[in-house]
Amino acid sequence: MATTTIRQMPRSGWIWNQKQETDNGMPKLVYFRKTLRLDTKPKMAVVKVSADSRYRLYVNGQSVSFGPCKGDDQVWYADEVDIAPFLKPGENVMAAVVLRYSPLHTGNYSVWRTSTPGFYLEGAAVSGGETLALRADDSWQCKAAAHIEVLPEEREKPYLYIRENAGGNIRFKDWLLPGYDDSCWEKAAEYPFLRVSKTASPGNLLPRPIPFLYEKERRFKGLMCVRQSVLGKEQWERFIGRAALEIPADDVEIVELDAGELTTGFLRLVCAGGKGARIEILTSESYAYETDDPSPYAAPRKGDRADWKKGKLYGDTDTYQPGGYGDNGSPEEYEPFWFRTFRFVRLHITTGNEPLTLLDFYYRETGYPLEVKTQVEMSAPELYAIWDISLRTLRRCMHETYEDCPFYEQRQYVMDSRLQILYTYSVSADDRMARRCIDDFHRSLRYDGLTSASFPCVYSRSCVIPGFSLYYVMMIHDHMMYFGDRGLVERYMPTVDAILSFFERNRDERGIVGKIGFQTPDIWSFVDWTPEWMGGVPTAIYQGPLTFESLLYAYALSFAAELADYAGRKERAAGYRERADSVRAAVNTYCVGKNGLYQDGPGVDQYSQHCQVFAVLSETAADWKLLMEQCLKRENEGENMARCSVAMAFYLFRALEKAGLYDRTGPLWNPWREMLKNNLTTCEEDQVTARSDCHAWASLALYELPAVVLGIRPASPGYGSIKVNPNPGFLTWAKGKVITPRGTVQVSWEKTEEGIKLDVKAPEGVAIVTGKFKEWI
Repeated sequence: MATTTIRQMPRSGWIWNQKQETDNGMPKLVYFRKTLRLDTKPKMAVVKVSADSRYRLYVNGQSVSFGPCKGDDQVWYADEVDIAPFLKPGENVMAAVVLRYSPLHTGNYSVWRTSTPGFYLEGAAVSGGETLALRADDSWQCKAAAHIEVLPEEREKPYLYIRENAGGNIRFKDWLLPGYDDSCWEKAAEYPFLRVSKTASPGNLLPRPIPFLYEKERRFKGLMCVRQSVLGKEQWERFIGRAALEIPADDVEIVELDAGELTTGFLRLVCAGGKGARIEILTSESYAYETDDPSPYAAPRKGDRADWKKGKLYGDTDTYQPGGYGDNGSPEEYEPFWFRTFRFVRLHITTGNEPLTLLDFYYRETGYPLEVKTQVEMSAPELYAIWDISLRTLRRCMHETYEDCPFYEQRQYVMDSRLQILYTYSVSADDRMARRCIDDFHRSLRYDGLTSASFPCVYSRSCVIPGFSLYYVMMIHDHMMYFGDRGLVERYMPTVDAILSFFERNRDERGIVGKIGFQTPDIWSFVDWTPEWMGGVPTAIYQGPLTFESLLYAYALSFAAELADYAGRKERAAGYRERADSVRAAVNTYCVGKNGLYQDGPGVDQYSQHCQVFAVLSETAADWKLLMEQCLKRENEGENMARCSVAMAFYLFRALEKAGLYDRTGPLWNPWREMLKNNLTTCEEDQVTARSDCHAWASLALYELPAVVLGIRPASPGYGSIKVNPNPGFLTWAKGKVITPRGTVQVSWEKTEEGIKLDVKAPEGVAIVTGKFKEWI
């Protein structure tokens, strides 16, 4: 008799609550838990974990991992973690909090979401010779966290949508621990295997491309001020020192705490009693002043960031209403799901009929585990402080991607990232985040050959800044010079070709790049934030094309030619050089004013430092020194010329270096000197609105001091040889250690009557090249 074998369909490992999307697409938090009984403690229990959209995994009440790493419509990531150290013989609990953003909702732009909300877990626990499968399936219980409402920020655009209005609920007390009764929870629904495609997000799970973010407990530095209190300053200071604080019934307490520096972290509040109380937690970058601008979008004026006497805190507020069930032995705890960005925190506490006891309030600092190995000492003491705020800015703008700013958007932009990557190479020689960034923007490529301006981003295809794509070409070249990965160059050269093809197709009959953008949210010809331009776009755009975009194209072509050479594509390299010559000739024919300066638009009598800088960098101008001297002269005399902000300072410094005028950079550090004067602990976004107090494109010192002042740069791809060419500028001596992918280079120099006395120690087997030669950057 014939037998029939019935094959069981594989399991998906993805679960969700059975009610699915019943909330009209609003963000929500869902809890999952699974009780696991073990005879012995396993030696190993490796699980893969992911979610759409975000998760935090707990084992027996201890946080194990937070993720997944940000993905997109083509790539989704899973985290691999060994949970064995958190397990024990007997009853155990695996639990997860999942934050779900719906495709119907626009909040938190950089967090992708699909039509498949879910939590994923698969793995196995190994103990002795036995293996126990661990999987998210219908044996898990789940419950929507209806007591927590996820809200938009109190600003004009919901960039993040992470604010919370939460209430303590005794039904969830100790739900992360063994012994909790989850019988009233619903049974999780497991997705059929075929419902979660392995070829599309979120089913196409790839390994996490970067390390886990670190989380380190931190305490507040002190009490900034007391705005309203019956308890007084002394009692609040004791609370910051970890003493319990009882707030009487029917009281209002308003205090402002100082973290000591701008940071990113998970806030945690521990309390007891206080049913009917309301705790408002406002997180803020700085103190600021009210503005006279009647516009509803007007930002507050900024000056001394620590001026609590004349200024006030602006930011976003999380609200927590204690359930009143906690006590000293088993307190009530609240932690918002997403990390917050803050330097100052205001607690506004209103009690009801019961007193409230605050047992603790602290945070776990989080960020990418950047290991800084470069050290610099020099003759200008002020540069130490500038280095410190620059390094802190870079750290705060690195989480799962590079970020423009952690407070407002947390989005990865091409122009910003190119500089952040260089700064990362310079201080750590770590390219893991850079590789992820390069691949991100490769996947963002549009039908027309441009990359998205920001990615990952749920609005990516409609967020276009044409010039930003050209910085991507430079990003690939930077990696080639530092790491020499020929395979990486070959993989992404098609993207480089597509970008350059877009600009070539859009050259007009004169040979310059035609008008390809404007000043709209969808196609935005952003160049820089300057007072002379509206929305970061030269006003010459109202009369036609922008000269800057032609110069940037010519500049990028020179990088692309060297990439093509490295990839063995000699004909393509020659073609790119011919294109660059042609663009330069067209710019010189149509975009130079009678004064010899490069105009912002062909025939438009408007000028900016930006066009002069890129005319030098692209080698369009013949007399680099004369052109840059004109730039500095006009700046010193206050003539009407749009100036480079801190965002463009890197390129301004490169042009001055190329023109032999690096010794004139001393006054150009004034924006950073002003930041220090205004008590910033990170670098501000620009000098126009200073919207963000933490923007890493301004971390210029991280490149200038190791690469230019100490003079250590790659002379050939992959640091095959090391360029040693210190440029003292306004300094008299400097020394330090510079990390490279080939090892550490030690440098010291000082000015003497005979010239520069230089001492260099490089890694064994690496050639040193000294003297001047063609700059690649």
